Amino acid sequence: MKATKQIGWVVAATMAVLASRGAAQQTSQNADAKAQAPAAKREIVVSLKDRKLALVENGQVLKIYSVAVGKPSTPSPEGTFTIERRVENPTYHHNGKTVPPGPANPVGTRWMGLSIKGYGIHGTNEPNSIGKAASHGCIRMAKADLEALYPQVAVGETVELVGHRDDETARLFGNGAAPAPTPQPQLAKTAPAPTVPAATTPTVTSSSANSAMTATASAILTGAL
Repeated sequence: MKATKQIGWVVAATMAVLASRGAAQQTSQNADAKAQAPAAKREIVVSLKDRKLALVENGQVLKIYSVAVGKPSTPSPEGTFTIERRVENPTYHHNGKTVPPGPANPVGTRWMGLSIKGYGIHGTNEPNSIGKAASHGCIRMAKADLEALYPQVAVGETVELVGHRDDETARLFGNGAAPAPTPQPQLAKTAPAPTVPAATTPTVTSSSANSAMTATASAILTGAL
């Protein structure tokens, strides 16, 4: 009887050891499979013509955002760059002026500096500029869009700024065709009404000259906004 119990314990112990080894082997195989699987390749593509930014993973568009790009006098650079720096709630410095994080900060709540000095992807304190050619060369984003994109992008990932239409930009952003003009209503022709002479009174036109100062400040992080 004792011998039978001992045999049972040995068998149970042996099965437990085998099960443990099997589990360890399966875990090792899963780890090897993950290590061998290619990492997802993400990149940012900006169409300067469309004023759009696409987050692309393995060639497929994950999200498209509207952005502001460089104005004609300070255009955004074209080419392929990488993200070199990521900063949350940056402080803006320029010519002795310091703007702490907050609504007045010209670069918003996030900064992603590019491998071309002085340029990056950032927020703005001028939300109405989004969708326009209005920056000093950087890519501006709306606050909510920027904060959604920021955690999805890592240092070292590619940023392509494209200034012309090609097959790739058409695939990512559409054909870029301008919307058709809205047809104007046609007025029915009527016979002209007889004119009646009327007394005329002099009109006085006043004009005032308004002067505007254009700030060309740039962030210490960026050199361009």
